[in-house]
Amino acid sequence: MHATDSPAQPLPPAVAVTRIVAVGSVLGLIVLGLAWELWLAPLHPGGSWLVLKVLPLCLPLAGLLRNRMYTYRWVSLLVWIYFAEGVVRAWSDRGLSARLALLEIALCLALFAACALHVRTRLRNTRTS
Repeated sequence: MHATDSPAQPLPPAVAVTRIVAVGSVLGLIVLGLAWELWLAPLHPGGSWLVLKVLPLCLPLAGLLRNRMYTYRWVSLLVWIYFAEGVVRAWSDRGLSARLALLEIALCLALFAACALHVRTRLRNTRTS
């Protein structure tokens, strides 16, 4: 276990907030991806295999819930794949699919900001102790 994974002293309230936003954003991206590709606006009627894109988002949930610094770091990189998909589909799709893509972009930006602030706050907290 790394020293930054489970600090001995209580964490600042900002860490709890960023954790809630990060977990909520990941869960939001999972629900959005499932609903989008199965029911709301699938590429093919009846759903598509593109729904499998949510599987990588399931992996970091345990690490985010356990406040693993490493998880917050790699999720802040993973999220850009989903951001890129959202930008491409917002630009190229029409109707509901384009609006869902904008929601995906917003969730990605919230997730990145939460991860970046979480890591920054915890590193600052580690240095001052």
